[in-house]
Amino acid sequence: MHKDHRKHIKERFLTEGLDGFEPHEILELLLYYAIPQKNTNDLAHALINRFGSLAAVFDAPYDDLLSVSGISEHSATLIKLIPSISRRYALEKNSAATRLETIEDVGRYLVARYLGVTEETVLLLLLDNNHRLMECIRVHEGSVNSSSITMRRLVELALFKRASFAVLAHNHPDGIAIPSSDDIFTTRQAKRAFDLLEIHLMGHIIVAGDTFTNILDVHS
Repeated sequence: MHKDHRKHIKERFLTEGLDGFEPHEILELLLYYAIPQKNTNDLAHALINRFGSLAAVFDAPYDDLLSVSGISEHSATLIKLIPSISRRYALEKNSAATRLETIEDVGRYLVARYLGVTEETVLLLLLDNNHRLMECIRVHEGSVNSSSITMRRLVELALFKRASFAVLAHNHPDGIAIPSSDDIFTTRQAKRAFDLLEIHLMGHIIVAGDTFTNILDVHS
């Protein structure tokens, strides 16, 4: 019976995809590949009950996953692998579109880049004079403020790469894409620093989930 159930779930996925699956059924299927011999339905329910949603399970810290009875290191690693794979998939699928000519192009790239990132992370995108992405640099992890992000470091990175355009970005993992006073202050400092070097700062983008805001559009 258990074997037939697993076969049915796998065939259902291959035929229909995941759209018709309940969140616990998606986890149940995933856990087949870490727990080959046991019924994973109850464990999938336990994970949803503990963390509240499918997305919250994937975003949960590794140690918190291990605290759920029945979740081994193999299972926790598999669960944490999903958002990272999803992020790489989204980035590589859009790799041909690394010519970021507009803020909309930049925003779509960054939404994919921040997929599954649960810590506030500051990125600096550097582009050449044809708007091709030269490098995406992780500048800082933590809140955005002028003490943690020095303008000197930003411009040195841009000069070293001989960039023509730059984009500053950070995420609000648990919030919405509305800038704080620190965000606005840092944006104005960055714009002045890049203007002195004749490097065009296209924007300072805040990403929250699948939405984004360019601070320069509102507070230039």
